[in-house]
Amino acid sequence: MELMIEDLMEEVIERGGSDLHLSSGLPPYIRVSGHLTPTEHEVLTSESCQRLIFSMLNNTQRKNLEQNWELDCSYGVKGLARFRVNVYKDRGTYAACLRALSSKIPSMDLLGLPDIVREMSEKPRGLVLVTGPTGSGKSTTLASMINNINMTRAEHILTVEDPIEFVYESVKSVIHQRQVGEDTKSFANALRAALREDPDVILVGEMRDLETIQLAISAAETGHLVFGTLHTSSASQTVDRMVDVFPPEQQMQVRVQLSNSLVAVFSQTLVPKKNVKPGEYGRIMAQEIMVVTPAIANLIREGKTSQIYSAIQTGGKLGMQTLEKVLSDLYKAGSISFEAAISKTSRPDEMQRMIGGAPAAAQAGTAARH
Repeated sequence: MELMIEDLMEEVIERGGSDLHLSSGLPPYIRVSGHLTPTEHEVLTSESCQRLIFSMLNNTQRKNLEQNWELDCSYGVKGLARFRVNVYKDRGTYAACLRALSSKIPSMDLLGLPDIVREMSEKPRGLVLVTGPTGSGKSTTLASMINNINMTRAEHILTVEDPIEFVYESVKSVIHQRQVGEDTKSFANALRAALREDPDVILVGEMRDLETIQLAISAAETGHLVFGTLHTSSASQTVDRMVDVFPPEQQMQVRVQLSNSLVAVFSQTLVPKKNVKPGEYGRIMAQEIMVVTPAIANLIREGKTSQIYSAIQTGGKLGMQTLEKVLSDLYKAGSISFEAAISKTSRPDEMQRMIGGAPAAAQAGTAARH
């Protein structure tokens, strides 16, 4: 019997997987709890792989793919789930990665988000950034924040995404979702138009270029609550990345704008759990949290981003936390291993200090790897 893409999607959901990989010369692979494992299906030929991929695409998407050799889109199976799809070429044949998107938007409590995340979603205006590497749950965190607004306030929420991941149903708020490539030509175009569409809340799926970042900052300055994502791994790196996009003569002005409009940065990563029970998620989220206080606004304005880390360290009463503090707490609670904690930090010495002497075996293993 011919293998259908819907069968594979069902298998991903049943196994609690996050990603499905299709490529010729290999069986379909599924990522479960961060680990990539082959399925028991036959090895895909270039023809069978292309057939599976093309079964998800409409004529416009196929034409796009044939012109650009890459494609981002989404595909949903009614009653099952939606998937974010990326199709690309691999040694002359088509391959694809499908990311499973939960059909239900998880609540902040279910995600275990700190109270400060909810507080930031209740701000009337400003720029809130959720950052982290690919696959660190940024979209899910943002979706829970948007949904919290939708459930509690009457606002006009406008999202610009590539592609649309979570589909919202208007509860108290009016929600419009625009997909790049289908509903708008680009993030920048949609943002320019957004300011004439009377939004209260704007979600920018990805802040990729100078124009998008400039427009997002301007929207936050003019009284909107703006959410966005960046692929950065710490709060200070996030500020640097946003400033560095601009030419040198504009950077001072951007620092001033950011110091006035930035409200918070949540930099997150997913860490493999120790002793996962059946039915539990295999990974736990660790978040560095920076809330912009007058002191931090001053550091941003003066370009002293290297001092932001110590400001976060001393800002615990305001809900701030460094990634190292969270990882060391998770390690001490027995939720994650020492190796997992060390693999996620960019400050291993600080981590060792906070843990207070790592297990000898783990230290030896770390030393052997370096």
